[in-house]
Amino acid sequence: MKLNTKRTILVGMAFLSISAFWQLYDNVVPLILKNTFNMRDDISGVIMALDNVLALFLLPLFGKLSDKVSTPLGKRRPFIFFGTACAVVLMNLLPIMDHKMALLPFIILLGLLLFAMGTYRSPAVALMPDVTPKPLRSKGNAIINLMGALGGVFTLAVTGMLVGKQANGRPDYQPLFIAVSALMVVAVLILLFFVKENKLTAEATKINEELDAANAEQAASAAAKDHNMGALPPEMRRSLILILASVFFWFMGYNAVSTSFTKYVSVRWNYDLAAASQCLMVGTVAAVLSYLPVGMLSSRFGRKRIIQIGVIVLACAFAAAACFANFSVAMYGVFALVGMAWAMINVNSYPMVVEISKSGDVGKYTGYYYTFSMAAQIITPILSGMLLQHVGYHTLLPYAAIMVAISFVTISLTRHGDSKPQPPKDKLEAFDVGDD
Repeated sequence: MKLNTKRTILVGMAFLSISAFWQLYDNVVPLILKNTFNMRDDISGVIMALDNVLALFLLPLFGKLSDKVSTPLGKRRPFIFFGTACAVVLMNLLPIMDHKMALLPFIILLGLLLFAMGTYRSPAVALMPDVTPKPLRSKGNAIINLMGALGGVFTLAVTGMLVGKQANGRPDYQPLFIAVSALMVVAVLILLFFVKENKLTAEATKINEELDAANAEQAASAAAKDHNMGALPPEMRRSLILILASVFFWFMGYNAVSTSFTKYVSVRWNYDLAAASQCLMVGTVAAVLSYLPVGMLSSRFGRKRIIQIGVIVLACAFAAAACFANFSVAMYGVFALVGMAWAMINVNSYPMVVEISKSGDVGKYTGYYYTFSMAAQIITPILSGMLLQHVGYHTLLPYAAIMVAISFVTISLTRHGDSKPQPPKDKLEAFDVGDD
C-alpha cells in the first residue's frame, strides 16, 4: 500500500489556504488595532484571543455537522468552499475599514471573518483521513503539515513586498490582503476541481473496512485488556497532569510572541512589518528543516530529553532576544533557534500525551492536549497584552522566556509518557507533527 502523494498535496491545499490566512491575521491585525485605532494592548489581547474562544465551540460543531452532510461535492468540500468564499470577501473589507479608520465596522467584520474561518477548519482537517487509508495517514498528515507551512511562508515572504503607504503615510495592507486571498481562492479551486471526494472516500472506506475485519480479533483482545486496566494509576495520572501543564506553559510563552511580535518590532525597535515577517519566516523555515533531525534524535535519546533541550533553547532564545536594544541581523539567528527549539517540543509533546492513553482512549487524550494548548492561546494574548499596556513592551520576551522556563520544571517532573520512538521509515514521516 502506497500513499498517493500528488493527491494528498491537492487535499492539503485547504490547509495551505488556512495557514496563509492565520499568518496574515497574527501579523497584521494587532498592528491595525494599535496603530490605526489606538487600541490599548490589553483590549487588543482580548480581541486576538477571540479566534481561539470561537474555536472551542465552532470546530467541534462544524466537524460534527460535516460528518452528517452528503452532497455531490462530498461531506467536507461544501464547507471548505463556502467558508473560504465568505472569508475572502470579509477579509478584503478589513483594509477598507482600516483606511476609513472605522472601528465598529472593523470589529464587526473581524468577528464575522473569525466565524467564517471557524466553519471550515475541522472539515478541512478531516478531509485527509476521509480519503486516506488508515496505515497511510501518518505520511498523509506529514504532507498536510508541509502544505500548511508553505502557506505561512508565502504570507511572510510577500508581506515585505506588498505593504505600501497610504496618502496619509499610514501602511496600506490592501495589496497584501488581496494576495493572500487570491492564494486562498486558487488553492480551494484546485481542491474542488481535482479532488473527487466521494469517490476517494468510498475507496478509502472499503480498504479500511477490510483492514478492520482483518484486525477485529486483535482489537477485541486489546479492548479487553484496556477494560481490565481500569483508570490510570495515580503516578501515571500525575505525569499526565504535568505533561499537560507543560503544554500549557510553553504555549503561553510561544503564542505571546507569535501574537505580539509585529507590534513589538514596531514599538520597541522602530522597525516595520517586513523585518518582523522576515524573523518569523526564518523561524518557520528552521522548524520545518528541523523535523527530520529531531525525529532521529528523539528515537535515540527519548522524547522527554529532546523536549527538555528544546525548552531550554527556546527560553534562552527569548531571553537573548530581550537583550537587543535595537533590531540586528543577529535576530535571524535567534529566531532560527526559536524554530529549531519549537520543533523539538512540538514533534514530541503530543505523542507523550497519547503514550499514556489506552488504545481505546486516544481521542479523549487528544482532547486533553488541545484543551490545554488552546486554553493557553486564549489566556496569553490577554495576560501579555495587559503587561504590554500597563508595564511596557520590554516585558514581552522576558514574559515568554519565564513561561517557557516554567514548563521545564513540569516536564522534568514527569515519570511516564516518554519513549524512544522508532526512527521514521522515510524522511516524509518526520513532518507528521500534529495540528497545532
